Amino acid sequence: MLEIGSYNDLVVQREVSFGFYLNPKEEEVLLPLKYVPADGLKVGQVIRVFVYTDSEDRPIATTLIPNAVVGDFAFLEVKDTAHFGAFLDWGLEKELFIPKNEMTKHLKKGEKCVVKVCLDKETGRVYATTNIEENCSKYMVGLSEGMAVNLLIYGITKLGYKAIIDNAHYGVLYKNETFEPLFIGDRTNGYIHRIREDGKIDLRLKKVGYSSVPESALKIVDLLNKEGGFIPCNDKSSPDIIMQKFGMSKKEFKRSIGNLYKERKIEITDKGISLLMSPQVSVVLAPETAPDVVLP
Repeated sequence: MLEIGSYNDLVVQREVSFGFYLNPKEEEVLLPLKYVPADGLKVGQVIRVFVYTDSEDRPIATTLIPNAVVGDFAFLEVKDTAHFGAFLDWGLEKELFIPKNEMTKHLKKGEKCVVKVCLDKETGRVYATTNIEENCSKYMVGLSEGMAVNLLIYGITKLGYKAIIDNAHYGVLYKNETFEPLFIGDRTNGYIHRIREDGKIDLRLKKVGYSSVPESALKIVDLLNKEGGFIPCNDKSSPDIIMQKFGMSKKEFKRSIGNLYKERKIEITDKGISLLMSPQVSVVLAPETAPDVVLP
């Protein structure tokens, strides 16, 4: 069966003046001539195409690559609007329609929004929705705390950043635990911090505790190298100064320099931190389970 809104591997059945028909006649689909590969096609050949519907709701194939397929979440631009909905650029000649009743806010031409690409199984039409949470999976199978995930930011509140997890679930990155600016449409890596009893998911950009220290310690060493081996900042510095200079919380900074100090990679004084190594040196850090170091 044809999968509308998805990629299909179809057999070339016959050639016509305006293209090629793919698939047996009862489910044939036209691949217009402008989408035929430069090296041509032959009857019996298998070709991978994306199938959607034309303006008359007939299945049509293309070799163009859309920005998203049915089931995907994507950050798309509004190309035009009407009183009954809006039209989004998803990389194909026919724009992706988002009905008015699938819009959580009024959309304007030129703005971008995060949507899910859906299929109306009754009509075979592909459409978009900004009702993100309603269209995420409610099943937590395969998810676990500490798991590395891919995130797509779809909303910002006073508390934090709403993110789609692995193109399936949604969770929140709290602002007081996120130490870098994020914007709607950003894609980033993160970790599942906690799965609540009500199914809500708390996220972090870094692993909790010592598991995040190596990356942060390497960042500190890199900055020290760039600054000539000394930075006037230590564990007594204010959280704002540490955030501005290193882009991390004071707690993580203290753990990182503590680890580096234990490995005799840096010196910590009341004036700041200094490299005890030659510039551009690599760092091998203590195991993640290492205890906190009492700083001088």
